[in-house]
Amino acid sequence: MKRFFPVVFLLLLFPATVSATTASANSLVQFSTIDALLSGLYDGVVSIADLRQQGDLGIGTFHALDGEMVVLEGQVYRIDASGQARQVPDSETSPFASVTRFAPEQQQLLPSGTDLAELPQRLSTLGLSPNHFYALRLDGHFRSVQTRSVPRQQKPYRPLVEVVQKQPEFHFDQVDGTLVGFYCPPFVRGINVPGYHLHFLDRNRTAGGHVLDFVLEHEAVLHLDRIDRFVLQLPADDAFTAIDLQRNREMELRQVEQ
Repeated sequence: MKRFFPVVFLLLLFPATVSATTASANSLVQFSTIDALLSGLYDGVVSIADLRQQGDLGIGTFHALDGEMVVLEGQVYRIDASGQARQVPDSETSPFASVTRFAPEQQQLLPSGTDLAELPQRLSTLGLSPNHFYALRLDGHFRSVQTRSVPRQQKPYRPLVEVVQKQPEFHFDQVDGTLVGFYCPPFVRGINVPGYHLHFLDRNRTAGGHVLDFVLEHEAVLHLDRIDRFVLQLPADDAFTAIDLQRNREMELRQVEQ
C-alpha cells in the first residue's frame, strides 16, 4: 500500500488536532485530488478497508477507474460500466474518494418534481453556508434518475475528459433508491468538485451510478450533515509527485460532471 502525506485543512471553531490516520466525527476525509484524477492518475492509493475506517458515507472511484463508488451505511459498492452495483471487498483500492461519518443535523422536505437543477434553490431556506462542506443523503421514490459510470482503463491512462466521451449512461424510471454525496465550497476548486456531487444506488443495491439528473416522484426528506473539518491525504507515490497540477482544469471538470 502506498504511503500518504496528510494535509489537514481546519475550518473555523476547531483546534488543529485532527488526525489524518483516523478522523473524528464531523470530518470529510479525502484521498488525492480531483485534478489528479482528471490528469489520469487512476492507480489505487488507499484500500477499501482503510477507507471504511474513515467514514460510512461517501463517493469516489476505484483502481484503474473501474466504476463509480457509493459508500452507504459503511458498505462500499461499485457501479460498473454496465450499470450494475456490487459490494466491494476490503482488498480493493481507490485512487480518489471522499468519506465522512454521517450524522445528519438538518433536513429538508423536497416536493414531488424536484430535480437536480432545483436542489440548491430548495435548500436555500435552510441558510446553508456556501463556505462549509455538507454531506447529503436522500432516500425516496424517483420518477427518473439519469446516471453514468466509467469503464475500467488500461495503461497508458487517458485523461478523464477523454474517457467520459464514451461513458455509458443509464436511465431509471419509477425507482426507489438513495442519493448520497457532498456539497463542497468554491475554494476547493482543483481539490474536489465545487457544488453538489451525488451518486445513486437503488433500493436493492443492484444498480446506480454518478448522478446526471433526477426527478422525485413523491416528496422526500433530504438529510444533511454540516462538516467543519476537511482532511486531505495526498499520495506519496512517484506519479503524484511528478504530475503537473498547476494547470487550470475547470473546463475539463465541467465536461466530466455533465
